[in-house]
Amino acid sequence: MKRYCLALDLKNDLALIDQYIAHHKSVWPEVLASIENSEILQMEIFHIGDRLFLIVETTDTFSFEDKAARDQVSDKVQEWEQLMDKYQATLPFAKPNEKWVLMNKIFDFKQSKG
Repeated sequence: MKRYCLALDLKNDLALIDQYIAHHKSVWPEVLASIENSEILQMEIFHIGDRLFLIVETTDTFSFEDKAARDQVSDKVQEWEQLMDKYQATLPFAKPNEKWVLMNKIFDFKQSKG
């Protein structure tokens, strides 16, 4: 199993942030199926202020590129992504067309104990 952590900001507007959270209380079935069918075992989003933190646990063979390719051919996933664009703010250091930015792990308690 692999674990990835990613970050993304929301537009700094309380009404939009509340709407974004509300959408995630009832994610569309097609989006949930896309997640489930792409070797993602668990996905969690955490929020504070206008910052989001995403934890994704996957199989060892998971690929972000494969997930993105499958999502590109799903009209419903693309519709969801366009809807989410209304709320999301690209991080200043993100690559072109990159929403969620992969974070680097800098500390691991278990590994630090030797």
